[in-house]
Amino acid sequence: MSNVQQPTAQASTPFTHGMSYFGALWPEHAHHGKRPAVQLESGRIADPSDAAAVYQCLLLADALRYCTLQVCAAKASGHPGGFASSADAYAALVMLGHTNIVTEVGHHAPGFYSAMFLDRSLEAMGIFTMEDFAQRYRERHGLLGHLSGAIPGLLAPAGPLGQGQHFALAGALLHPGVLFPVTIGDGGLGEPYVLSAMKHFHFAYPQVTNYLPVLVWNGFSQEHHSMVARMSNAQMREYWRAHDFDEVILVDAKDYDDVGQEGVFVDATRFSPEARLAFTAAVLAGVAKAAESALAGTHTAFIIKQLKGAGVHTTGAKAHNLHPADTLDSPTIRSALERHALAPEAWELVRENCVRAGGGPAGRTVVTEKVLELPPLGDFPLQEFPVGEKAVPSTAMGALVAWLGQQDRRLVVSNADGNEASNMKNINDALKIRHPIADPAYNQDPNGQVYEPLSEDACAGLAAALALFGGRSLWLSYESFAINGWPIVQTVGQAMAELRRRTPSVVCMFTAGALEQGRNGWTHQRPEIEAYIAAQMRNGNVFLLYPCDANSIQVAYEYAATSYNRVMAIIASKSPLPVRLTLEASRRALRDGAIAVAEAGAGSKGSIVFAVLGDMILEPVLALQEPLVRSGYRVRVVSVVNPRALYRPGDLPVDTVAEPDRHFLEDERFHELFDGDLLVAVSGGPATALEPVLQRARYGSLEILAWQRGETTASTGELLQLNGLDSAGMMERLRARGVEVH
Repeated sequence: MSNVQQPTAQASTPFTHGMSYFGALWPEHAHHGKRPAVQLESGRIADPSDAAAVYQCLLLADALRYCTLQVCAAKASGHPGGFASSADAYAALVMLGHTNIVTEVGHHAPGFYSAMFLDRSLEAMGIFTMEDFAQRYRERHGLLGHLSGAIPGLLAPAGPLGQGQHFALAGALLHPGVLFPVTIGDGGLGEPYVLSAMKHFHFAYPQVTNYLPVLVWNGFSQEHHSMVARMSNAQMREYWRAHDFDEVILVDAKDYDDVGQEGVFVDATRFSPEARLAFTAAVLAGVAKAAESALAGTHTAFIIKQLKGAGVHTTGAKAHNLHPADTLDSPTIRSALERHALAPEAWELVRENCVRAGGGPAGRTVVTEKVLELPPLGDFPLQEFPVGEKAVPSTAMGALVAWLGQQDRRLVVSNADGNEASNMKNINDALKIRHPIADPAYNQDPNGQVYEPLSEDACAGLAAALALFGGRSLWLSYESFAINGWPIVQTVGQAMAELRRRTPSVVCMFTAGALEQGRNGWTHQRPEIEAYIAAQMRNGNVFLLYPCDANSIQVAYEYAATSYNRVMAIIASKSPLPVRLTLEASRRALRDGAIAVAEAGAGSKGSIVFAVLGDMILEPVLALQEPLVRSGYRVRVVSVVNPRALYRPGDLPVDTVAEPDRHFLEDERFHELFDGDLLVAVSGGPATALEPVLQRARYGSLEILAWQRGETTASTGELLQLNGLDSAGMMERLRARGVEVH
């Protein structure tokens, strides 16, 4: 009985409708094209050395190149060159049944889309023919110019270089026994952390080897030669071995060149038919060996060395992208398409192999097309700290993280700077730092759940990728350093907004706000990341949370950890601070977006409302209340906990995101909180997250007090003073506004 899941939708028009050219059958077709080489039962070829399998792998490589070039030329836009040099390796992976493929190269998008077109995954989008494919390419509700995880069969987004390996690592960790190849361009190899991220992961998870980096070594980057173009084959092998890849398999097209091409990098599509088949046989055998090695427990990499643009309209960096003149009528485009056009019978054979590979179309069989089953959590064991006492917010949250990790042993907590530095040692005590050296003195254990590479990119990358792939994770950082890892969270957050399935939110918590880092100087005082995240709140699925104490941070983490398809960033302190809210009040504040933590005064001289972001900054604000009330003002101090809830429904594209949150604070309650004669917006960081307050509140005048710049100081008080955020500095600004204080 076949395990292939056939698409239910059937098109009456042949999928080849709209192809510009068809070619003649190759002479080998009579012997090697009689039946599909990919077996129906297994979803893969039986023998990589079989001549029919090699021939059909070459057909698939050319089919991928043809579709890639025609779909780009149809819009005179897109990037065919990089994928073209990897098409042979991609085809080999498919023929071997390994279809859980990710990439770090967003410019390979048209090639990946071509693979999804050939295996019928795109039929779920109404794309049945080549004409449909071309029409929907680079169009809204179609196929974006860079990979989107919303496309059926594609596991993850790609665009910013240096990120793809994280998705392969996450997939391998969550799905033992499944191979996760990741294609990496030699242009992007110079991006920070690609190899070092995999090296640290290998040390932390030595038994997890079911990911396979596939280096596409084509000699060129986007506009010039790649920086590694002059390395020898031996040097490249050693480069990967230096990053602990025990098996490095390299196939160089130059070794099979029988037409005398100049240079180190050559185009295998220019070879004679016999040499082309020999090169394809070497790639197929090499990929088969690499896949078997990786699945058998050996840290393995595969390298294909072939000139960029192999088989398309030109080569080198000039093949990277098309220009307005590169249309279907262009002589160079036409010549390339004619050269690689397949006969109708060959197209049918390619289509059947792709549909069978991996057990069916990728849009139905890859791991991210199903919701990953997770252990149930039940009620969170929140600890209610008495109002008025002091408690450390980060430590309170740490206790919940420790508990959650014990309920779900697949939870990974990542932190580059160390949990102890953020007063979250209780996480390490309970879950242990994953390290090959067991040492109880440092909470190190080979099976720990705390992942601590000294790289925010590696921390954010694995945490975000695990969430996208369906697992629970948490990225902890100082807000000062979070900017180094945030781009992949931004990428994944957008992908989550587009997903057709539920997946746990990316949860982050950033401690050591600028106000806590006086002695470390400006290098540790960079709260501007809050403005970056605040701008993303308008995406519709990004939440920036400012719990004001140890009770509200527990509620915030519970809320974040039980949400789906969102980015949840929590900003909190690691210092002991007064508890201001009960758990019940904390839930109300999170739901409404804000809560009044103090209100007093008759208001004979008017009303002053403080809208405050953050926990520590509340102290100098609250110190102003007594002298202002004594002077005749009514003073309300409002802690803004969840600013996203303070927008109006029309401000955010809520209905365009997966798992939408449509709750916004109604006008009547909003104006009860924020309306006053003078509105004072206060933030210990940037004031950007207060945008929804500023645009909705009704006030006579406005004052904004926020972070200005970092400086080396001996105390928090000094730093507040330098930024005008101490009580005296705030009072001076109020007096300048005409506030009379006795």
